[in-house]
Amino acid sequence: MKLFVIVALLAVAAAAPSGTPYSAGYKAPAISIVAQSDVRNGDGSGAWSYAGSDGTTRDESYAQKALPGYKDAYGKESYESGAGNTNKGASYYISPEGQKITLTWVADENGFQPKGDHLPVAPVHVYELPVAPALPYTRTGPGY
Repeated sequence: MKLFVIVALLAVAAAAPSGTPYSAGYKAPAISIVAQSDVRNGDGSGAWSYAGSDGTTRDESYAQKALPGYKDAYGKESYESGAGNTNKGASYYISPEGQKITLTWVADENGFQPKGDHLPVAPVHVYELPVAPALPYTRTGPGY
């Protein structure tokens, strides 16, 4: 029986695939940049992008924007008006399963807002909450 277990373990070890990213001696394929650009303007705006030989791309643009002051619910000014930055971009890559993954985003005074089909979405529950039945109120106990 012991011999059978040892032979089974050796057979499984021999059948394991070699050349995976986690095995010793694995050499990742070389990825080169096939296109890139970088534009910077005097007004503080600009854009940059690159594309890799593996199909990975990234595009990003940014600009300065005048932001108004913000008042909280009590009418107190939370921050003063001034300048801020806005940023928007997109990134594409191929997943290990061969699917093209797209991520786009905007970052401005409303915060970071990513969009992509691969991002998780909270489930939507469509049901009514149970309501307890209304019972008549009567005063009972000591003192009543």
